[in-house]
Amino acid sequence: MTTAQPQELVDTAGDGTLRFVSIGALELETGGFLPDVVLGFETWGTLNEDASNAVLIEHALTGSTHVARGTSDEDGWWDSLVGPGATIDTDHYFVVAANMLGGCYGSTGPSSPAPDGRPWGSRFPFVTIRDSVRAEARLAELLGIRRWHAVVGGSMGGARALEWAVTYPERTARCAVISCGAASTAEQIAFAQAQVAAIRLDPDFAGGDYYGGPVPEAGLGIARRIAHITYRSEPELEFRFGRAAQADERPFGGVTHAARGRYAVESYLDYQAGKLVGRFDANSYLVLTEALMSHDIARGRGSVEEALAGVDTEFFIAAVDSDRLYFPEQSRQLAQSLPNPAKVHTIETPIGHDGFLTDIHQLDAELVRYFFPLSPSVK
Repeated sequence: MTTAQPQELVDTAGDGTLRFVSIGALELETGGFLPDVVLGFETWGTLNEDASNAVLIEHALTGSTHVARGTSDEDGWWDSLVGPGATIDTDHYFVVAANMLGGCYGSTGPSSPAPDGRPWGSRFPFVTIRDSVRAEARLAELLGIRRWHAVVGGSMGGARALEWAVTYPERTARCAVISCGAASTAEQIAFAQAQVAAIRLDPDFAGGDYYGGPVPEAGLGIARRIAHITYRSEPELEFRFGRAAQADERPFGGVTHAARGRYAVESYLDYQAGKLVGRFDANSYLVLTEALMSHDIARGRGSVEEALAGVDTEFFIAAVDSDRLYFPEQSRQLAQSLPNPAKVHTIETPIGHDGFLTDIHQLDAELVRYFFPLSPSVK
């Protein structure tokens, strides 16, 4: 385990700069073992003297630690939420974001070297949401944070935030769960299984040991296409693309299938696939997808209500009204299962699931009111 002191970890780099810390060996929920886990993380703001202003932001499936720009030149994926003068005002709050265990943005994952020096590849153990939260708890200890002012996340980040509250209620004062339920449903698992199969059936996947050779770009690209359809709504796709052809291509009328051009919506999915293939590891996609498939706060704890019964944490539950991946009803069910049933705040947008990223500003006033009173008033 690292010998770094909390203040050294906090002050070694500017806001929004990726850094790394060893948290030691980790035994995993299903029996796996990692002898030396490294977590990649970023921070923004200043931790106060009693470490009471710390906020943990949990990223979604293919997200990264780069929540906000900070002192870097790269835009963050939640710049509208985090930063000086923002909803989570980094002039008052100390924000932390950690790359999930098994990811490919700084934390130990399948592409990381195993003890024998070769990438873990197919040997990387099965990881759950609960495992990642336990790893993040060690990071919090190393940062000198005994209790989070709030843990906030959307989609898979919402699953991680909720698991924090259930596993460590005494260390989670507030928990914001956005666009996520208490467990992955059969339909969500089905969508995920199709993505996982697409990657595994790619000949270049090589059983997960493709490092040093061709990477399974085709399989990962298909997985992303399937996922992205669930991230957007049917009305949005119809409005943006309809049955339009892509530029001068001819999707109808080709003499052969091979000669057929694309509809505009096909080009859009190709573009989304290409973007992900250029930045993400296929094995990490599998590891994180299967971790999300396993998401269930009631596992080993009785019913959902029983799992939440002893949780003395303040909750903020929100849903996207057009979400067809995590239906708003799941958020309502979670809210009603809490010891003190909570209101479900709603993001209204035709976009679908991705509205938790694109339209998060709709929750500004409620988040400031309930969780971040030191932030500026939201007009």
